[in-house]
Amino acid sequence: MLDRRQVLKLAGAAVGVASVPAIAVAAQQVGSPTGPSGSEAVPGAVPGSRRFDLTAPSEMLLREVRLNETRVLQSFGFDNARRHVFFVQLVDGGRRLPGETRTYSGDERSANGDLCVTRMDLSGNILGTMYLRGFGHGVQIGVESTDAGSFLWTETASVASQDSTGNYTGWGSRLARFAFANGSVLTPDSPALTQHRLEDGVDRTTVTVDPTHQRLAVRCRVNGTFRYRLYDLAAFTSGGRTTLADVPQPADLQPGHPDTFQGFASFGSHLYLLAGTQYGKDGSVEGTGNTFITCVDWNSGAVVEQELTKAGYSLPYREPEGMAIQIPDPAAPQAARLCSGFASVTSDTDARKRASIYYKETLV
Repeated sequence: MLDRRQVLKLAGAAVGVASVPAIAVAAQQVGSPTGPSGSEAVPGAVPGSRRFDLTAPSEMLLREVRLNETRVLQSFGFDNARRHVFFVQLVDGGRRLPGETRTYSGDERSANGDLCVTRMDLSGNILGTMYLRGFGHGVQIGVESTDAGSFLWTETASVASQDSTGNYTGWGSRLARFAFANGSVLTPDSPALTQHRLEDGVDRTTVTVDPTHQRLAVRCRVNGTFRYRLYDLAAFTSGGRTTLADVPQPADLQPGHPDTFQGFASFGSHLYLLAGTQYGKDGSVEGTGNTFITCVDWNSGAVVEQELTKAGYSLPYREPEGMAIQIPDPAAPQAARLCSGFASVTSDTDARKRASIYYKETLV
């Protein structure tokens, strides 16, 4: 367990001093608003759209692929134009990054919010990695595909918090946008990224991108309660904070089980939430699990549909982790897929984690 002095050190700054290679195409630097979030959301402001049928069977996209680190994937996102997928994990204990003067344990990496991003093609081949020190837990990421490259949206400016078991976890307090650059190491103050703030007092910020409708969805904690906000992607990137929608996180994301939130995605006028635990925890029984997907109407905040998913039921360990929207054919952006991630172990005797993605594509 970390003592108070260690926690304060970890919460205040990233460990070590990294040498940050220049990124070929840096993110545009814009001012980060420090005042209110902008205009209040107008009811019914999001044009209605079709939604994914959560009762439709799930199909496999990737199964049991190895990522750069050995810990569970936290979330993922797609560059649909390049047919790449980006996975996020916490950095392994014992790894020493460029510029660091020693190795750090897995607990220290978790408390500091140190993340690894693995870029992969859709055949499961690793194409590159980068590291984010002091960013957060990697609860959810977004990917923005541009002519200049793949830009990632993540949480950043991690702050450590102690849970009921005495463990410390770093959670992001702001958002960041930056270009993926193979081999680079970033910290929250790196010039290669742009920080984006919401209003004062908001924390636990995470983010995803709706690539079809070019919107940014943000999950954040406001006065101790989690809410979801929807923004126009281009406007938010330029510093605008006008909300298209603002809804609370519904209660009872896992009927009959304690809620364990694991990721979210946005498509059109609907928000999708993933919750569940690994086999053997909180009533998750092997072969069935306790993983639920909940669909929420962005305009009303009402739960439209909620279903248990058995996708990847035969995976050993099977923990749900992250959601994203995939567009298989960029020329047909409305033909999208709702993807859910799952972590598994390599074998009964090998705890190194692997990643799988399953999707639903039937729209109603």
